[in-house]
Amino acid sequence: MTTVDLLIVGAGELVTMAGGPRRGARLKDPAAIPGGALAAKDGRIVAVGLADEVLAAVRTGPDTCVIDARGRAVIPGFVDPHTHLCFAGDRAEEFALRLGGATYQEIAARGGGILNTVRATREASQVELVTLGLRRLDQLALAGTTTVEVKSGYGLTTEHELKQLRAIREMDRRHPLTVVPTFMGAHEVPPEHRSRPEAYVDLLVEEMLPAVAAEPGLARFADVFTERGVFSVADSRRILQRAKELGFGLKVHADELSDLGGAMLAAEMGAISAEHLLHASDEGLRRLAEAGTVAVCLPGTSFCLMNAPYARARRMVELGCTVALASDYNPGSCPAYSMPFMITLACMHLGLDPSEALAAATINAAAAIGHESEVGSLEVGKLADVVILSSPTHRHIPYHMGMGVVAQVVKQGRLIVDDGRILRR
Repeated sequence: MTTVDLLIVGAGELVTMAGGPRRGARLKDPAAIPGGALAAKDGRIVAVGLADEVLAAVRTGPDTCVIDARGRAVIPGFVDPHTHLCFAGDRAEEFALRLGGATYQEIAARGGGILNTVRATREASQVELVTLGLRRLDQLALAGTTTVEVKSGYGLTTEHELKQLRAIREMDRRHPLTVVPTFMGAHEVPPEHRSRPEAYVDLLVEEMLPAVAAEPGLARFADVFTERGVFSVADSRRILQRAKELGFGLKVHADELSDLGGAMLAAEMGAISAEHLLHASDEGLRRLAEAGTVAVCLPGTSFCLMNAPYARARRMVELGCTVALASDYNPGSCPAYSMPFMITLACMHLGLDPSEALAAATINAAAAIGHESEVGSLEVGKLADVVILSSPTHRHIPYHMGMGVVAQVVKQGRLIVDDGRILRR
């Protein structure tokens, strides 16, 4: 019998999300166990199931952390597979402009948008970016996120992109959350290359991607913003092909502002995910389903931009896509990081029910960053990344609009959030 480090008992329901990523009708199945229990040792789950079965299989010792959920729901830690949280500065003034009716494109044409954050991030030191990032990771942990993808893309030179990625690596080293790094030098064409954008594509392919690849572990994925006025389908294909040759997994910001064919490109290139998809066609979505590329929806962006449509998640489910949710946390189009709030928006604007939205924010989100064998569900052998809600069922997550939902957070078997407080980094 194993002596465990962590034992969670007294769950009103224990939502396991067991059985891998979900599509179609199976998206509705949370694989919940009423009155379930969970035990972990050395950061990994060693028993999960009915309380009597778990208690018969393990024993506690003097150092075991025993958590009585007192009838509240226990769920997998949230996985956020799309953020830009490594940045300096803010864009509160642009928010005010949007309230006055300015569009994303109009703000960008005035020198705002991504380029505004590029200026601030270039001026910040790596130490300053790490300090800001660690504070933000604390906020994500308080909201129940235990694994997060973080993109570069506010440097847009070799020097500053490497600085961002090294800062992201340091955040991962110093914070309990799992941080998955993505290189996104193809986030925007920087001002110094506006007159000859093809020269920037050359720089990405010939210098920046090889420089990132030369530092093992600096980035797991490469991402491209495929959109009119940013990177065409042809330029995106060239960048993604080079990234693939260098061993990066692929991601695509696809069909966010127009139906340019980004979803079809992501499927063609074998990308792990296509993200945003507000204007993706049925044919683009079919290609994603056939290719097994995860369709990542970011409802917080539509909410914040106010004049943008929401992604057609219901249609994605009908066409057989693996649908995931993410926050798109960034200083401009979505300064919100709460995955419980994204679940609320998904239920209110994407047509998902609470069980579907939770699957999209856990096991399917893990699949969008290739971590579905490690996180996203509560199964034996996986990391003990667990959230104890403040309510008896997961259906309360969207009902409470993301507020006061998370009571405790366990990361790799350690309690890191208790009663709204960070216990440790």
